[in-house]
Amino acid sequence: MNTRKIHRTVAPVLFLPLLVTALTGIGYRVGYAWFNLPREVAGVFLTIHEGRFLGRPLVPFYVLFMGLGLLGLIATGVTLLKVRWAAAARRNPDRPQRRDWRWVHGVVSTIACLPLLVSAITGITFRLGKAWFNLPQDQALFLLTLHEGRYLGSTLRPFYVLAVGLGLVVLLITGLQMTGIFRQKRQISG
Repeated sequence: MNTRKIHRTVAPVLFLPLLVTALTGIGYRVGYAWFNLPREVAGVFLTIHEGRFLGRPLVPFYVLFMGLGLLGLIATGVTLLKVRWAAAARRNPDRPQRRDWRWVHGVVSTIACLPLLVSAITGITFRLGKAWFNLPQDQALFLLTLHEGRYLGSTLRPFYVLAVGLGLVVLLITGLQMTGIFRQKRQISG
């Protein structure tokens, strides 16, 4: 199976769960930091973000599924970007590049790749470490610090979460646009 096919097969399966995860992560952090979101409402966002609605025993599996799915999309996406960059290097320099959904997807993925990678790895490690391996509190806090961008301070942390979350949302939407499901069918004139 080739990389493009893997990417195109996995992405639609993860589209809705990743979209919900990104939006609830943004809602939790930005709502809490900027809009004084009550703890109860913020807790609902966090419950959805982590998959706690499935019940405590399934949360690590949900986080593992989502995180590994995102890591798989990142890995296949980076491979596809390398192919695209190689093709761009061979392209006639006089021919302008089209600025379409694929171009936006490539630019945003280049920017968001590393923060999404860190977010996925630290999210998985934090949740599995807490649930299955009795991760000490100081190590758990370190992982959460990386996951949420706490090292940037209370002022910049919401901006970091917003940027990472919106990066994922843009990638999901542009990826959906590239599937062509929203293109109108051509009518055959007879």
